This record gives sequence, C-alpha cells and structure tokens, in this order.
Amino acid sequence: MPLRLTNKQRILNTFARKKTDRINFSPRLYYWYLGNKLYLKRNVEKHLKSEIPERFLRKSQLEIYKSLGVSPRYTLETLYLPLIDFNINPDANIQVINQAGSKSGETITKYKTPLGNLTQKTAIGGGLSGHYTEFPVKSVEDMKIMRYILENTECFYLSENYEKAEEQLGDIGVVSTYIESSPYQRIVKTTIGFVRTVLLLKRNPNEVEKFMKFLEEWDDKMYELIAKSPIQIINFGENIDANLSPPPQFEKYLIPYYKKRVNQLHRAGKYCHIHIDGSFRDLLPYLADLPFDGLEALTPKPQGDVSLEELKNAIGDKILLDGIPSILFLPEYSVNYVREYTQNVLEMFSPNLILGISDELSPNGDIRKVEMIAEMIKTFQP
Repeated sequence: MPLRLTNKQRILNTFARKKTDRINFSPRLYYWYLGNKLYLKRNVEKHLKSEIPERFLRKSQLEIYKSLGVSPRYTLETLYLPLIDFNINPDANIQVINQAGSKSGETITKYKTPLGNLTQKTAIGGGLSGHYTEFPVKSVEDMKIMRYILENTECFYLSENYEKAEEQLGDIGVVSTYIESSPYQRIVKTTIGFVRTVLLLKRNPNEVEKFMKFLEEWDDKMYELIAKSPIQIINFGENIDANLSPPPQFEKYLIPYYKKRVNQLHRAGKYCHIHIDGSFRDLLPYLADLPFDGLEALTPKPQGDVSLEELKNAIGDKILLDGIPSILFLPEYSVNYVREYTQNVLEMFSPNLILGISDELSPNGDIRKVEMIAEMIKTFQP
C-alpha cells in the first residue's frame, strides 16, 4: 500500500530523515499577501501589484495555503501568532516613545532611561520591510544604556498562541518560529550597525566583545523557554550575508555560538535551521560542518552569487529549505523556465528538501507559478 502522509508528517519526516511520499512545498507568502492588501474584503483590486486570479482574493493566508495544498512556514507570518515575546519591567523607569519622522514611512523610537537616552530611526522603502536609518547604540556609553534596557526586559513563551496555532494549522504544517539573532548579527543588524560595529571592534574590541557576551547571557532565558516548549522546529533568523559576516567574524563570533545553542536545542529534541539570505560564496566551505539540521533561504543564481551545483556540493546532506529564487516569480521569467528550474532543484536536493521560495514571494510575484509548482510536487517521487 503506497505511503500517504500529511504535510505535517512530511516536514517532520524530512527532518527526522525518514521516508516520505513526496516533497513538502512551503512558500512564504506574507509579503505578497500584505503587499497586495489581500486581507481587504472590498475594493482589493486597486491595491494589487500584479494580476491575481479571483480565486485568491478576499481569503486569509491560511485559506490560500489550504487551497494550494502547501504549508505555511511560520505562525507569526501566517496566523499573526508570536510564540515568543518581550516585556520591559514597568518599574525600571524606561520610557519607549514612538513617533513619526519627517520622511515618509519613517518612525523615530526614543528610549529614555535613568542612565541616558537612545534614539533609533527606521524607514519603510518601496516594500513592506523596515530598515534602520539610525541605530540606537553609537558609542561605548550607549552600550551601557542598552544593557540597562535589556537587563529590565523579560522574555515570555506564549503557550496560548502555540495551542491556537496547533488548532488552526492542523495537519497542513508544523508550528514553528524564528528567534532573536546571535549577538554579533544583532549588533550588526539592529543595535549598532555594520559600519560602526567594525569601527568599534577596531577601537574598543574589549568593550564590544563584553557587550556581545552580555547579549549571549541574556539569550539564556529565551533558549531555556524554547527548549522546554513543545515547538519542534526552530529557525535561527540570522539573515546571514558574507559581506556583513565574512569568514573571520563568522569563525570567531558565529560558529561557536551556533554550536552552543544548537547542541542545547538538540538535547531538548528540537530540529534547527539557519536563515542565510545574502551573498554567501565566501561561506561555502563552512556550510556542511555547521551544526544545523537545515539551511534556509540560500539563494542561488540568477539572484544569488552561487550556482545550484555549487550549493549542492557545499551543503553535503543538510536539508535545504527553499531553493527557488524569488526573482523567478517576476514576469521576465517564463513559466517553462520556472518549471525546469524547479525540476532541477527537486532532482538535485531530494529527499533532503523542504521546497520553497528564497526567501519570500514579492508583492509583484506571480502566484500562478506557485500554483504550478504545487501541482508539480504531487507527481515527483523523492
């Protein structure tokens, strides 16, 4: 009798290296969904970034996933249910003030504390995702203020949201989350910024490394909560790019941290994967030996800087999550090209593959190509 599994079973079997009846397809659709304002029930057409068939309009994300027969990746994106949250102690005399900036889409956040104040600015450009135009920590003194804020910030696991997510997803997918980035990635992406991090590491290496050590210790509570939770698959939301985390920093600050945390979660019976979504040619020699079960979003050519063959040779028997560059869903790439590319990914990485889009479908991406791939996997034998 042929093996017939649910999407949830297919994902878990892939991570457990057990037999599965077919490859799971897990495209992240939230940028496309929100960018086209598909949550609107009326007049949604005027917001569409591309031609979208009527059958996808006025539906929830989950309804679209179910209609396609594919799996969501993260409950925060699809169900708007965070599994981890952070609260500042109200007795710590810390004020967080958000206000609109002078530029369109700009938000200014001010942190007022007994040790001094910090200011950060974020902006939304042509897409949905915000980016930092001013980082809160600009000096060694600012690190002390940020440390005070974090010392008075507590991490919580939201068990009710997990239960809601389990009920809503059913067998269509696995309840999963991404967590805070590693200390080095955090200071580069959201706290100090890349340029100032490089300068401070050169001028005040001891102070910066002490601050990173503090962040590592601060992470302990989050990892303890995750380890005790029923969440089975954890993503390290690193957003690695070799230009920001080149081999010297990758070896010194990132690999030791990954080994420590992945071992901790493996002992608790969890599966782990890491998000690498930038240029990564210089990191190819490290991928096969990373402690993660899987590697997410690694983006090959024509969007990334390595070929599919180079990627396959570099990752060994790691599970690849995604594999199809998001650029292929734009109009300039034909349906036949996308079909052939997808077939290559399936043949090259099966069975250690959770097929997806590297790393999201853009608002002007063609959902009909996603629909075509959803049909392809029904007949592909892993």
